[in-house]
Amino acid sequence: MTLVEQLEKIKIVPVLVLNSLDEGMAVCTDLYNNGLRAAEITFRTSAAEEVIREASKRFPDMIIGAGTVLNVADLHRAFDAGAKFAVAPGFNPTVVKEAIKCGFDFAPGVCTPSEAEQAMELGCKFLKFFPAEAAGGTAMLKSLIAPYKHLGIRFMPTGGVKPANVESYLEIPEVAAVGGTWLNKCPVETIRAAAEIAKKYAK
Repeated sequence: MTLVEQLEKIKIVPVLVLNSLDEGMAVCTDLYNNGLRAAEITFRTSAAEEVIREASKRFPDMIIGAGTVLNVADLHRAFDAGAKFAVAPGFNPTVVKEAIKCGFDFAPGVCTPSEAEQAMELGCKFLKFFPAEAAGGTAMLKSLIAPYKHLGIRFMPTGGVKPANVESYLEIPEVAAVGGTWLNKCPVETIRAAAEIAKKYAK
């Protein structure tokens, strides 16, 4: 099963900023036990690599990915730690080329047709739409998808996606999953509510 096929069964990927291994394990445990078995652990803190490594061991059937992967060194750190995928806020051709060379599932961030075409030229068919709401939300995403729909492109919108608008993104057929920043260190009730929404759209 490809990464996109796996994410289409998950639909909502919590985006996490974690400050320690203990915090990371507690958050991943809450996600796992309450119906969201995926996480994007961002390289915005020094704990990210350690959390990815331990979470991948403790929750082998959870789709653990790395976020904010901005350079080749962090790309390798993420996958060496056990990440199943990685994403970035922007399109860096150096990182994309390295990911493809190594066979890593990597989604660069795009918000314009030019960026999308450059990423596709290098072989990317799965892209992060970021910052989703600030870049124009679902209207912009639908317009971005339209010229490339026949190519089988898939997106993971992230940035400003929240309970009030998440379903409008999930209704778009080319959206494999959304990145959920609102699920970072949130109450379990919020996780359960997101899991119920995800079930409605899971393929």
